[in-house]
Amino acid sequence: MSISHEPLLVVKDTQLRYGSRVLWDELTMSVQPGELIAILGPNGVGKTTLLRAIQGLTPLSKGHINVAGKAAHPGNSAIGYIPQLKSMPDDFPIRGRDLVHLGLTGHRWGVGLPWRRKHENALVEEALAEVDATAFADQIVGSLSGGEQQRIQVAQALVANPQLLLCDEPLLSLDPAQQQRFMELVDRLRKTRGAAVLLVTHEINPVLPYADRVLYLTDSGHRCGTVDEVMTSDTLTELYGSPITVAEVGGKLVMVKAEAHS
Repeated sequence: MSISHEPLLVVKDTQLRYGSRVLWDELTMSVQPGELIAILGPNGVGKTTLLRAIQGLTPLSKGHINVAGKAAHPGNSAIGYIPQLKSMPDDFPIRGRDLVHLGLTGHRWGVGLPWRRKHENALVEEALAEVDATAFADQIVGSLSGGEQQRIQVAQALVANPQLLLCDEPLLSLDPAQQQRFMELVDRLRKTRGAAVLLVTHEINPVLPYADRVLYLTDSGHRCGTVDEVMTSDTLTELYGSPITVAEVGGKLVMVKAEAHS
């Protein structure tokens, strides 16, 4: 895959502070088109907050973030966002394709012009086909399975052709087979579209085979590098400030924190 030399995302010397608590400091990274970055770490260290800062929704305490050459700002059309999957009520009165269409028009008031509506409908059909969701696009969203709802959400994030795809715990409510299908889908999309992907997750094993790099955040610091550089006993022990053992068991990485002895 050909990668541009111009980074799509630049996070430079950033800090995010809430009162006396610093979530992260001196966080710097750049992301190229087509890269997939897994954002890992325990709860409460600012993983989702980082995604919000990239969207211009949470102000930084210092430093700056640029997306596609422009300072982070709300409503950036270069960004697509896939939130945590939350099951919708069975009678939620909207079809899958209508939810995808909101990815184009959710920020607008009024009825679109006929020529614009025809163009938008074509984009919706293309996005649905790309995520293999055409067959159930006319069903009420709440009647769909978790995996099908996830595909509708991916189509909604993709319909405006974003350059950067932000995924916040997209595997949380999916079974292992659905997790695998989701990662295969995202991997295919970032390769065909050339979009960069930042994916926050606690489910590390379905993600690591597809990740170009890992950003690992803890209360004590952070590290960004390849999977082999970051997901090691030495690196995680340094980040956590206490002994961590990383072992491969049955083809999966397992992290074990040493028990404190009195």
